[in-house]
Amino acid sequence: MFKKSKRGIYLTVAASLLLIVFLVLLPKLLVLWSGMSTTKNSENIAFLISSPTSPEVLASQLEKEGLITDKDAFLKVASYKNLNKNRIALGMYEIQPHTSFRTLLNGFTINSAGNGNAEIEVPVTFNNCKTIYQMAGKVSACLALDSSKLISYLLSGSTLTKYGFTVEQLPALFIPNTYKLYYDTDEKAFTQRMADEFKLFWTAARKAKMKAVGLNSPSEVTTLASIVYAEQSVNSDEWPTIAGLYLNRVRTGMKLQSDPTFKFCWGDKLEGVQRLLAVHRNIVCPYNTYLVKGLPPGPINLPSTAVLDAVLNAPRVNYLYMCAKPDYSGRHNFAVSGAEHLRNAKVFQDWLGEEKKKKKR
Repeated sequence: MFKKSKRGIYLTVAASLLLIVFLVLLPKLLVLWSGMSTTKNSENIAFLISSPTSPEVLASQLEKEGLITDKDAFLKVASYKNLNKNRIALGMYEIQPHTSFRTLLNGFTINSAGNGNAEIEVPVTFNNCKTIYQMAGKVSACLALDSSKLISYLLSGSTLTKYGFTVEQLPALFIPNTYKLYYDTDEKAFTQRMADEFKLFWTAARKAKMKAVGLNSPSEVTTLASIVYAEQSVNSDEWPTIAGLYLNRVRTGMKLQSDPTFKFCWGDKLEGVQRLLAVHRNIVCPYNTYLVKGLPPGPINLPSTAVLDAVLNAPRVNYLYMCAKPDYSGRHNFAVSGAEHLRNAKVFQDWLGEEKKKKKR
């Protein structure tokens, strides 16, 4: 009788322990099971988290985009991982076909660098910009970065001092290209990345070429390159010749007398104006190279690396003057003497006059 009672106690204790183990493990087993649920996409899908997001909102977004159908299972795994609005990283993600909820949520979790574990970089392109304001607008279209906030940071005294530029020279820091950056890159990280790219471009070899052509800093090279590009944006084969021409003017102390520089002084007011007049050319402005000798205080656009290299590798030419050809090629006639240039200019003006007459007929 005693033995049976003792056996019964053992069995009761064992059953109780099994029940406790089962009750403890059951939630974990359910979470494990939920974590094995997968997304419904059959191909890679780009997914953006653009603002601080709770697991509930995230689940609704994923469901709306057809990536998950079992929100409860998703939220069960998120709760087990103690995810909240502060632990889900903003950014762009690429969700692979049939990704498990466990893997998906691990990817969304913020890491020590402040990025999501599976966050991917997005392409950021800014080409054909005249000013840093246009550049900021293009960057903000690619990143979760407010353009006005970026401009405020760039123009602050501490930023200019840190990177060693004046306000006028600052565009030289930004070399147009396509870069890969995290979507939630802020204004400080973006500027630092551009400074790193600037240093990578301005190698010792390029700085040696800069000195060889008679320029003193990367910002001067960029300034001249911006004028070259403003003069010729269609036929890149003319860039070295135009650069050589302007370098001759710099060396001899001649005024550059570049139309794009005084047009820059007018902002957008001369956009579409084909016939530039003396009243336009006489604007008092530090960028107007008809009035001010030497290079302007800074670039008038953000030239590409190809134009920068055209300046650095400019050939020795004898030209001091250039005039548009009397056709629609966008090319130029180059001249050594003022007399030759005046002849070229007359031919062009006569042609332009005839073309206007044709349009009126």
